[in-house]
Parts: sequence; structure tokens; C-alpha cells
Amino acid sequence: MLLLVPLFIAAGQWQWNKAAAKAAQQVELETRGKEPALVVPTTRVDAESLRYRRVVARGHFEPQYQVLIDNRTYRGQAGYHVVTPLRLEDSAMRVLVNRGWVPILADRGTLPPITTPEGLVNISGVATLPTTRFFTLGKDATQGNPGAWQSVWQNLELVRYGRAVSFPVQPVVVQLDADSAASGFVREWTRPDERRQTNLGYALQWWTFAATTVVLWLVLNFRKPT
Repeated sequence: MLLLVPLFIAAGQWQWNKAAAKAAQQVELETRGKEPALVVPTTRVDAESLRYRRVVARGHFEPQYQVLIDNRTYRGQAGYHVVTPLRLEDSAMRVLVNRGWVPILADRGTLPPITTPEGLVNISGVATLPTTRFFTLGKDATQGNPGAWQSVWQNLELVRYGRAVSFPVQPVVVQLDADSAASGFVREWTRPDERRQTNLGYALQWWTFAATTVVLWLVLNFRKPT
């Protein structure tokens, strides 16, 4: 009992804290989303100053530096998120734009066709920070046509991306608005508080295990012998 009860309580508290963090992130998203949209700066900024802010930008997409983020699902179907850098107008600064989800092809060795608008485009969306907590299973596979830079990554790592290119990149990723005309794909973005109720359910389960353990210990140790 001395071993299991603290373990069950700690596991429940961990799930409770995850649910609380998700709720706080959702409140932050909704609060900051009501503020006026910011123009993405042409000088590097602190990521936290832009997180969950609505942003707008104007520039040129550069598909030659595009990455496809693997293992992203939409309504149970596997696919990729298409992340394309936008070179800000009259600047060397880029910002990564998540243009949405595309389905994977039956032949994993062949990438799905990705169309990208040419010329100046205006984009709008929400600035986000990719998660830094993930597992990478094996090496990411680089794919694409000969001479082209188009790779498939398991996770979007901004530090890794910055090392792979020779230009400056803002430390955020813009999730393209669902109604944007800037050639996006499926854009049903995950809410920060997704599966919060599941975390709360797990917390209750763990605490129930702790209470049950105590009750069983009391019954087994203090019941009268027959």
C-alpha cells in the first residue's frame, strides 16, 4: 500500500496537471485571438510574443524548402502536414506556414502532388509553437524529385530546420486560416484543449485505484477472523 498509493496519486496528479495546462492554453488562444492581427516582422522576434496571436504576412512561397510532416491523421486517414516557408516581402526573413493536411498515397515512396501559388501572396493565420516533446523512431526519410529539396519529417523541429537552410526563419509556425485563399489544404486545426476530458478521466481512474488500494488494505488487515 505504501508503494502503490503514492504512485497512483502521483499518476492522477500528472493527468490532472496535463488537463489544466491544456485548459490554460485554450484560454490563451481564445484571448490572444481576439487581439488585432499582427504583421509578421522582418526581424527575428521572441516566439512567446507571437504565440497564439493572429498574424498576417505578404511574400513569396518557396516550395523548394518545403517539408512534409508525417503521421498526421484526418478523420482516421493518414497523411502529411504541408509546411512551406514564406519569404517576407522586401526581406530575407522567412516564416513557416502550415498549409494543412494532404492524404498519403498508397505508395509511400511517392509524394502526393503539392501545388504552390507563385508570385506575391497574402496569408493570415495563427502563430503557433511546435511541440518539443516527441519521440523520433529511426531517421526521417528524405524524398522528392532529383535536385529538389523536399523531405518527409516525423516532427517539425525549428532548430533543425534553421540548421538545414541558409536564411533566417521566425521561431513560429503560422497555421493557415481555413478561409485563406493562399492555396491551402485541409485545415481543421487541433484545439489546445483536445482530449482534456480524457486526461481528467484518467486522473479520476488513478485516484480511484489509490482509494481502492487503501480500502482493500484496511479490509484485509482489520477484519475480524472468522
